[in-house]
Amino acid sequence: MNKVFATFLSAAMSISLLAGCAAGNKSASSDASSGGKDGKIIVGFSQVGAESEWRTANTKSIKDSAEADSQIELKFSDAQQKQENQIKAIRSFIAQKVDVIAFSPVVQTGFDTVLQEAKAANIPVILTDRAVDADPSLYKTMIGSDFVEEGRKAAKWMLDNVKTDKPVNIVELQGTVGSAPAIDRKAGFEEVIKDHANYKIIKSQTGDFTRAKGKEVMEAFLKSDGKNINVVYAHNDDMAIGAIQAIEEYGLKPGKDITIISIDGVKGAFEAMMDGKLNASIECNPLLGEQLMQAIKDVKAGKEVPKWIKTEEGIFDTTNAAKEFPNRKY
Repeated sequence: MNKVFATFLSAAMSISLLAGCAAGNKSASSDASSGGKDGKIIVGFSQVGAESEWRTANTKSIKDSAEADSQIELKFSDAQQKQENQIKAIRSFIAQKVDVIAFSPVVQTGFDTVLQEAKAANIPVILTDRAVDADPSLYKTMIGSDFVEEGRKAAKWMLDNVKTDKPVNIVELQGTVGSAPAIDRKAGFEEVIKDHANYKIIKSQTGDFTRAKGKEVMEAFLKSDGKNINVVYAHNDDMAIGAIQAIEEYGLKPGKDITIISIDGVKGAFEAMMDGKLNASIECNPLLGEQLMQAIKDVKAGKEVPKWIKTEEGIFDTTNAAKEFPNRKY
């Protein structure tokens, strides 16, 4: 009888364990199909870095919007302006089986392989702020500005406000080499001035979108061509503010002796315009968080989204900076 009872008990325990495993597998399957814990959409986001006021505002907008959205759970990674860090982060997101991957590419090229890996894992990708030079089927949409148009706006402002038949010597502070905004803002600016022979870029060098590097490059420009520089065209406000510091230390008056035009429209640029040290800033809106969260939910729901979701932006200079300044959120 003892032997029979033991056999019966063993069989009963086996059935119980099997039932428990089945319940556990069912639960795990349910979590996976619902998009993660509590049914939230798990999003892996890789940011370029924290190289400027604009980027800091962009990061805050994305984090705040994700936190305020009950459907989103955000996993955030800072690439520190290195493409290898960004690719590593994306591969980590793939390994974690997130629902959606979003990132702002450090540079345009070199993402094909990792994007193919995301596609193979059936994880949709959304680009923010910057585009990539890759097969468009590897990402769902790009949310951001028209950088070429920003370059055009900067050049048109210059032609309208620096009117002369004399030679106008321009020095250009470029963004990070290989990045979409640096390539496109340069192309847009050059497109507009090509038919105006007296407006000429005499020097062009990367300031890597940072204030410190912008100042360093401008110091070098002034050392070699200080008396001949009429205009500074900076691909972002931080580099322009660095250039302003260099010009002042050189003994010239920024905004008067040298016209300065930049792109972004951050608070620091508005303060410089109100002080008369920066002449114009073309807006590039960093507050993409809400648009990104909506795109994530639409993509996850299987909805069709535009390949490029553009942001609305304006032009600001010393004539309207003071009026607009109280409205700035970044």
